[in-house]
Amino acid sequence: MWKKVSAVVIPTLIAAAIIVFMLARVWSDLLVALENAQFVFLAAAVVICLAAWVIRGGRYQYILQGLEVVVGTWFSTACIFVSQTANLIVPARLGDLVRIVILKHEKETTYSRGLSSLVVERVFDITMVAVLGLIALPAMLNVPDWFVTIIAVPLVGGAVFVGFMLYSGNLSSHNRYLAMLLNLFDEIRQASLHPRAFLVLGVSSIVIWLLDVAVCYVVALMFSETIPIMVVVLAIVIGNLVKAVPITPGGVGTYELSLALTFELAGVAPVSATLIAVTDHLIKNLVTLAGGVASIYLFGDWSLHLIEAVATRSITREELDEP
Repeated sequence: MWKKVSAVVIPTLIAAAIIVFMLARVWSDLLVALENAQFVFLAAAVVICLAAWVIRGGRYQYILQGLEVVVGTWFSTACIFVSQTANLIVPARLGDLVRIVILKHEKETTYSRGLSSLVVERVFDITMVAVLGLIALPAMLNVPDWFVTIIAVPLVGGAVFVGFMLYSGNLSSHNRYLAMLLNLFDEIRQASLHPRAFLVLGVSSIVIWLLDVAVCYVVALMFSETIPIMVVVLAIVIGNLVKAVPITPGGVGTYELSLALTFELAGVAPVSATLIAVTDHLIKNLVTLAGGVASIYLFGDWSLHLIEAVATRSITREELDEP
C-alpha cells in the first residue's frame, strides 16, 4: 500500500516544492505584477490553447485512421483529454494507459494498435518540438551546453527511430513475442512512415507547438512583457523536453523552472519570468482538466474509475478487458 501511495505522493511533493521555491523568491514583486496584469489577454490564451487541442485531436484522428480505426475528431480529442488529465495526477505518464483502454472499450481496438498510435504521436511531438528548438537556438547568445544536448538527443533519437522502423520491415520471426513486436513496428510504419503521413503529421505537429508558443507569448503580453518570439519558442521547447522526462505528474514544477530559467538567461526579470512560466502552465493544465472532465462525461463513469485504478496502480486484467 505504501509503495502505491508514495509513487504518487513523492513526485507530487517534488512538484509542489519546486513551485513554492520559485514563487517564494519573488513573492512581493509577484503581487505587484498581478495587480497590473491585463487580463484581457487571458481569454485569448485560453482560446489559442483550445485551438491547439482541436488540432491535436485531428492529428490523433489521422494517426488512428492510418491504423484503420475510424473515429471522429471530438472522440480523438476526448481520448487525449482524458489520458492527459490522468497524467496530471499520476507520474511516469501512466495516464497514457487510459487512452489505450478507451480505444479498446469504445472501438474494440487492439492494444497493439492503441500502443502504436501513442508511439507515433510521441515521436512526432518530441522530434518536431526539437526541430523548433534547433531553429530557435541562435536567438540566445548565452545558451547553456545542456540546452544543445537536450535538443540534439531527440533529433538523433528520432532519426535513429525512423531508420530502425524502415529496416525492421525486412525482419520476420517465428517467435511469438518477437512476432508481436514486429507487428507493432508494422503498425507504426503503416500509420506514419509513408510520404503523405510524414508530411501531415510533421506539419500538424509544428502547428500544435507554435500554438503552444502563442499561448506563452500572449501570457507574457498579459504582464506587459515583450519577449522576442524566438526566445519564447526556445523556452517552450526546453520546458517541454524537460517535461517529457516524467519526474513529476504533468511535468509540474520542472516545466515552470525550465521556462523561467530560459527567460532569465534571455534577460527577463526573475519576477516576470516566474509569473509567465507559472501562469502559462496553469492555463494549459486548467484547460486540460476542464476538457478531461467534459470527456469523462462523454465516455461515462467507467473512465473515471479507470483513472482511479491507474492512479493507485490497482488496475486489473478484468478492468483492461471489460472496464
